[in-house]
Amino acid sequence: MADRLAGLRRRAELALAERVGAVRVLWRRSMQLRVVLSTVAMSTVVVLVLGLVLQTQIADRLLEGKEQAALVQADISRGNLERDLARVDPDRDGTQATLDEALDGLTSSGSGSDRDAGAFEAVLVAGTEAIGTPGAVGATGSVTDPSSGPASVVPPQLRAPVLKGFLATKYVTVSQAGRPDVPAYVVGQPVRTAGRNLQLYLIFPLSAEQRTLALIQSTLALAGLALLGLLAGISSIVTRQVVRPVRQAADVAERFADGHLDERMPVYGDDEVARLAESYNEMAASIQQQIHQLEEFGALQRRFTSDVSHELRTPLTTVRMAAEVLHAQAEDMDRIAQRSAQLLVDELDRFESLLGDLLEISRLDAGVAELAVEQVDVRDVVRRAAETVRHLVDDSATPLLLDLTDPAVAEVDPRRVERILRNLLANAIDHGESRPVEVRVAADEHAVAVVVRDHGIGLKPGEAGLVFNRFWRADPSRQRRSGGTGLGLAISLEDARLQGGWLQAWGETDHGSVFRLTLPREAGDLLRTSPLPLIPVSAAPAEAEPGIHEAAGTTGTALPPPETGEFAAIVPEDLPDPSSGPETERSGARPSGTPEDVR
Repeated sequence: MADRLAGLRRRAELALAERVGAVRVLWRRSMQLRVVLSTVAMSTVVVLVLGLVLQTQIADRLLEGKEQAALVQADISRGNLERDLARVDPDRDGTQATLDEALDGLTSSGSGSDRDAGAFEAVLVAGTEAIGTPGAVGATGSVTDPSSGPASVVPPQLRAPVLKGFLATKYVTVSQAGRPDVPAYVVGQPVRTAGRNLQLYLIFPLSAEQRTLALIQSTLALAGLALLGLLAGISSIVTRQVVRPVRQAADVAERFADGHLDERMPVYGDDEVARLAESYNEMAASIQQQIHQLEEFGALQRRFTSDVSHELRTPLTTVRMAAEVLHAQAEDMDRIAQRSAQLLVDELDRFESLLGDLLEISRLDAGVAELAVEQVDVRDVVRRAAETVRHLVDDSATPLLLDLTDPAVAEVDPRRVERILRNLLANAIDHGESRPVEVRVAADEHAVAVVVRDHGIGLKPGEAGLVFNRFWRADPSRQRRSGGTGLGLAISLEDARLQGGWLQAWGETDHGSVFRLTLPREAGDLLRTSPLPLIPVSAAPAEAEPGIHEAAGTTGTALPPPETGEFAAIVPEDLPDPSSGPETERSGARPSGTPEDVR
């Protein structure tokens, strides 16, 4: 039962939180709602203050009029009573009858009464003791004096000044059996007769004034609500007139940002909104013109790059043929000529790679690049990329550690992914200072990730956002072992974006750098997280001692990195040994191209 109640409470809290969240979102997004509610809130305060002031003033005026009329009526009643009781001095046994007779004449005649005072009740008391009913013990402990009328209504505090001969007034609450309490105004004054002194008390019920005040309160409340409704409607209409152009401007700006460069705001009149629309339209026209100019310039630049690259293909082919002829006859040349022939072949390779990169980046800039998506295991792509940089590993004596323990099947373009990894590996080897380069592959339900980490010179603060710029170099004087063109990382970034992925960099001076490639497992999915962290937990390089290494949680074989710099791979036993290389490698042929080439 307790669990059920807790569950119900939890659902109620969630429902309330959702409602509050929806209200907050609506409050943030709707300027009209904020203005209307603010107007209503401030108007409510003003209406309440005005209502209280009006109610207080009206109540004061009603009571003031009632008091004046009651005093007039009390003076008239005292005169009538003194005239009726003139020369009457009954004994104590006849006092009660005399008082009753005089009181009946006072309340029934109505002669000379003030109509503004309204109905009233009279109390007539003889003597100087406390007021009470005949035969009862008074508040002072003595036998009460003879009285006529509802003497119990008269408060004792009013008797003292009247006994001293003064006029006294007081507001009291009259309690009646079976009826609600009624406020009343009591006027007490002494009455002079030929015999003993009398006290006259007139009780004026305020029920009529109470009904009048209640009617006024309800009228003010209804009028206030109607006024608030009118103010809300008026503020809504006025705010809509102001907000509508702003909404139109926002809609036009959103469509303009989406690429609809011909969108413009309508202009009505000559007011501030019209000037805003004119200014916006002028700005949009200027931006559209500049965008068209940039697009034309970009198209010309891409066409120029593409045309130059294509035009250079023919002379490059001719020069390559001549260089290969010279290189084939290098054994018959002297050492200087042999070195020159080798440099010519190497530079031709680099120049051909540069032309290929220029053509590829032109296609990416033009938006005509095509994807050939296949369902592949990214570990196989990592193997092939590692094989293409084997000569760099050998030349630089860099240990290359591949952690391929986790299956990572995804729908990707294997050619572009291999090019990305090849560029990342070549970059890590170039800047790794012959220290171990680590590659790790991981996957979750939505994405696959490959992390390439080196322990070289690292990146300075702010350089992580620059490494993907075209032809950018952290140290221009540093020589690339891979012979790259400076476009590899820029092309890799575009390849990752083309597949809906991320290519991110992190680095720290003297602690190496990390490049992380994250791709969705299914083509077209939106990435939200990556299976691998970008920032490493430890800055220390991984141990690369000779021996057998096993990946945690899997059964695999480990190949130690030899002193000469070959790569070792930690792979499951169902994958082939990457250190053995493909058939072309075992036969002695060198992988074609540089790490940035696409064959």
